[in-house]
Amino acid sequence: MPSVSLVIPTLDAQAEIGDLLNQLMLQTCCPDEIIVVDSSSSDHTVEIASGFAGVRVIEIDRSEFNHGLTRDMAVKESFGDIVCFMTQDAIPANNRYIENLIAPIVSDERVAISSGRQLPKADARKFERLVRAFNYGPESNVRSKADLPKLGIKTYFATDVCSAYRRRIYNELGGFGRTDMSEDMLMAAKAVNAGYSVAYAADACVYHSHNLSPAEQYRRNYAIGYFLESNKEIVACTSEVGEGGRLVKQVGKRLLLDHSFFEFGAFGVDCFARLIGNRFGRMTAKKERH
Repeated sequence: MPSVSLVIPTLDAQAEIGDLLNQLMLQTCCPDEIIVVDSSSSDHTVEIASGFAGVRVIEIDRSEFNHGLTRDMAVKESFGDIVCFMTQDAIPANNRYIENLIAPIVSDERVAISSGRQLPKADARKFERLVRAFNYGPESNVRSKADLPKLGIKTYFATDVCSAYRRRIYNELGGFGRTDMSEDMLMAAKAVNAGYSVAYAADACVYHSHNLSPAEQYRRNYAIGYFLESNKEIVACTSEVGEGGRLVKQVGKRLLLDHSFFEFGAFGVDCFARLIGNRFGRMTAKKERH
């Protein structure tokens, strides 16, 4: 078996980090090392994480955090043949999470990245549960450049909420680099464009969801739109609009059939915030490019 490193960026995670590390210690395939990169938490995150055997904590200034560069630094600090990432608010659904996550990489030399399935947490509102079900289905798959005409931007799907990277290919492709959003999609696009494959391991499940306000959804999708426009030479494929339209139709239809009219209205506001955020993010990136 290849060696496995696992990296967790944290910020004020004292309510979550203990449960996450406990679950990781119970895995059938335990990481050979766990690195927590903490951005100057003001709570007891560092103290809790440091109390676990085999966990190394790297502290950085909060102002230094960057989604791409911080994770790239952690890769350089690690030694595993496979480097996994998790976020502080994701919890493995069972003790075979890591085993199932790395399985596509272990079994196929062409697989550069593997991502797991995100299940809604107990407090997720109804439309968020339906969105998760649409985005993270029960069927595993492996995607390559040949899938671009059919799948478009979904070919580049990857999520560092629960992911694994083959170090050799990661280094070959130059790593994440500086990006404040979607470093996972950027690496997946690099991998696919270079002739490698990207896997979705539906049996590698974590509980992870957010009930974002419209303002939070706007800011998130502003950043996504900015990223997509800024990196359109790399993430060059069918627009994400078609996939977004299918999401709206499927989730909206389900809410109406269930007579969840309040949730239908809230979902409409959520979708509007996504759309406007994405458009303004793209507009800003275009202006900066010119």
